[in-house]
Amino acid sequence: MTALEMARDGSLVNLETQSQANKKTAALRSWISLDQDGQGTVLDLDKYAIMRRVNIHARDLRLLDPLLSYPSTILGREKVIVLNLEHIKAIITAEEVLLRDPFDDNVLPIVEELQRRLPPTSANFNGPGEEEDSGLQKDVETSEDDDFPFEFRALEVALEAICTSLDACTRELERDAYPALDELTSKISSRNLDRVRKLKSAMTRLTNRVQKVRDELEQLLDDDDDMADLYLSRKLVGTSPVSDSGAPNWSLASPTITIGSKVSRASRASVTTVQEENDVEELEMLLEAYFMQIEGTLNKLTTLREYIDDTEDYINIQLDNHRNQLIQLELFLSSGTVCVSIYSLVAAIFGMNIPYTWNENHDHVFKWVVITTGLVGASIFLFIVSYARHKGLVGS
Repeated sequence: MTALEMARDGSLVNLETQSQANKKTAALRSWISLDQDGQGTVLDLDKYAIMRRVNIHARDLRLLDPLLSYPSTILGREKVIVLNLEHIKAIITAEEVLLRDPFDDNVLPIVEELQRRLPPTSANFNGPGEEEDSGLQKDVETSEDDDFPFEFRALEVALEAICTSLDACTRELERDAYPALDELTSKISSRNLDRVRKLKSAMTRLTNRVQKVRDELEQLLDDDDDMADLYLSRKLVGTSPVSDSGAPNWSLASPTITIGSKVSRASRASVTTVQEENDVEELEMLLEAYFMQIEGTLNKLTTLREYIDDTEDYINIQLDNHRNQLIQLELFLSSGTVCVSIYSLVAAIFGMNIPYTWNENHDHVFKWVVITTGLVGASIFLFIVSYARHKGLVGS
């Protein structure tokens, strides 16, 4: 084998090795893992590592692929919640949150909010120097927050972020759309029409995005079984929502029992029976709050669409008015043409090269012919205008 062939084989091997390395790098995705204390760890994992880590199927993980177009989804599985809401693509377990593309500009605020709100609020207990009544009230509130499951705190952050984002986009669209529509009604031009066309296209796309999120929340609210699947802490503990002591036991790591927490648990022990009968009420209230918010955003877009439709109707009326004016002008010009054609007819008759006796010594006939022709033409013109007004073709 010659040196050239060896060099060529070596280059082929290097190219294949580089190609395999590029494929492996491309298969790795950036994730951030947030635990119950809000501590984040950036991970570079492929889909198989994610599947082994959280124990989900490939079809569920495929919902989070940004290269594939999937609608907004909140999917409850045995041990995870698969969350696909616009730019928020996350996997929530009872112990951690895996968020995809944490360095994206749209995802960074969500990571910061998760780090702030995921840690249990029991870390903010009162110091020894504070008043007892104030400490008791704050301990009661702290215990209620700690009873909220970890997965629901993460889900609440995601829902709040997506609803706030869509509402901000809607308000920005309203700020641009209403002045543009008012300007279009005052002056119809190609520039204003093109501007309104772009705004209407943006409104249609935004409405579809809001509608998908609303439909997903509505579907969850309509099915208690789907909401029950989102209680990951309950599945992990393997017990009922209420512990033996009569207090809900959602959190894995219970806070230090204080006087306030004992009072709070004792007060909630009386409603144990109601919670057992309706054990998805807590999640239902959470989803209903954001459903109402996304419903309000959709109502804003619906109002904007109606305003655009009203503007289009007004513009069509204006265009119809201008069209009627053009028709009226065309009718007047046609009537004038008919009157002038009568003169042409008389001139053609008198211009024939035919001998007749009354052409000699009858100079006074010319003026009578002109006068008679003018009266006939005016009569025809007035008749056409009167007929058009009677039929409503022109204004009075």
